[in-house]
Amino acid sequence: MSLKIILIMLALSGVGGVVLGYVLRVLIGLAQRGSIELDIKQKLLQAKEQAAKIIAEAQFRGEVVETERLAPIEEREEKVATREEHVISREAFLDEKENEVRAREQEAARAKEIAENLAKERAKELSKVANLSEEKAREELFSEIERAYEEAILLRLQKLAANGRERLEDKARTILTTSIHRLGNAVNAETMSLSVALPSDDVKGKIIGKEGRNIKAFERATGVDVLIDDSPDKITLSSFDPLRRHIAKIALEKLIVDGRIQPAKIEETIEKTRAEVAEITKQKGEAAAYEVGVIGLDPKLTALLGRLHFRTSYGQNILQHSIEMAHIAGMLAEELGADANVARAGALLHDIGKAVDHEVQGTHVEIGRRILEKFGVDKRIIQAMQSHHEEYPYETPESIIVQVADAISGGRPGARRDTIDRYLERLGDLERLAGAFPGVEKVYAIAAGREIRIFVNPGKISDLAMHKLARDIAKRIQDEVKYPGEIKVNIIRENRVVEFAR
Repeated sequence: MSLKIILIMLALSGVGGVVLGYVLRVLIGLAQRGSIELDIKQKLLQAKEQAAKIIAEAQFRGEVVETERLAPIEEREEKVATREEHVISREAFLDEKENEVRAREQEAARAKEIAENLAKERAKELSKVANLSEEKAREELFSEIERAYEEAILLRLQKLAANGRERLEDKARTILTTSIHRLGNAVNAETMSLSVALPSDDVKGKIIGKEGRNIKAFERATGVDVLIDDSPDKITLSSFDPLRRHIAKIALEKLIVDGRIQPAKIEETIEKTRAEVAEITKQKGEAAAYEVGVIGLDPKLTALLGRLHFRTSYGQNILQHSIEMAHIAGMLAEELGADANVARAGALLHDIGKAVDHEVQGTHVEIGRRILEKFGVDKRIIQAMQSHHEEYPYETPESIIVQVADAISGGRPGARRDTIDRYLERLGDLERLAGAFPGVEKVYAIAAGREIRIFVNPGKISDLAMHKLARDIAKRIQDEVKYPGEIKVNIIRENRVVEFAR
């Protein structure tokens, strides 16, 4: 076999292998393609089944949701329908009532027209018959109607008056209750003593002084009782007069700070304190006027008003009582449509006479009236204050308001205590009784009224005359003053000579 043939056979075998490999590859590819298409068909089938399942579930759920959604809508539609029926029925009822009202109005209009026509005809007839003018004819017609319906008119008037009175009483109670509630502050009762704190108990000895000279000089100058007991770091000042207590307290505090406690220094300090207290009273008056909104008062009148801070009535501080009254009067005036400024001023100044009633003869109302006239106060304010004790007639609504405010302020539970006021009056009567004797310079009621201390002018009263004066005063107290127990009459006569070396 030749080489050429061998090469040709090798070539042919190589070509056949290639062809065979190609054919095998094609066959393998076709087999794989068939399996892939099968898988795809199966997956498509599964996908269609799954999609159908999902669609079925979605439809079911949609139906459930739709059912649930439609249920409240149906309920609401039923409610709306029911309400529409109610509205329709109510509209029908209202229309019916409206028609009735219109019919009644028409009937009333026709009746009114008929009555007017009859009245005109009657008036014309009366005018013709009696030859009267139209005005007189009208009066005659009205008189005849009044006579015909007199009883009915009277009954109607009585009913209206009763109803009006009830409404006014309810309104009055409402106004008073509101005013009291809006100003329901408590009233502090005045006491008869004040305590003064001491830096140490050693100061008590200085206050007493040698043989009691300092304490005697202090009591004589102030008119208060100095009570020194075993209480640590404290002494008590006792007097029924709050002004005296206040002066004594301030003066004693100054003496304690100064340290020079002796008769001459005591008298000097007390005189200075009196001047300071006068300034304090002025400030109290200004503060009271400012608090209630009363402006334009004379400074001297304001100072008199401040003196009420040291006066009491039935245990009630008069200045505080006046301020309270001013607030109440202002509120009542605003509620009733009266002049609130006049009412407040009248209430604030209603007891101004008590500032000097122990110095001037007459009732505090009359004294206060003269004081206000002297200082040129508005006449309306004077009219408002002068009637609070019914000594003068009620000339203005503000005068009634001030009287009502006084009753409210003084009549509230706890506002006043009658026993205290009577006690103070008795002590004041003792001082005034003893002070009326000739030669008496100063009179102080001390020890709760159980002792009356009298300082006489040594130039007018001798030592021998002192005994007679004591008996006369004691006898007059027995005859004119009612008191429990006994009262000690203590007369003090002192000669003092002052000379200056220049």
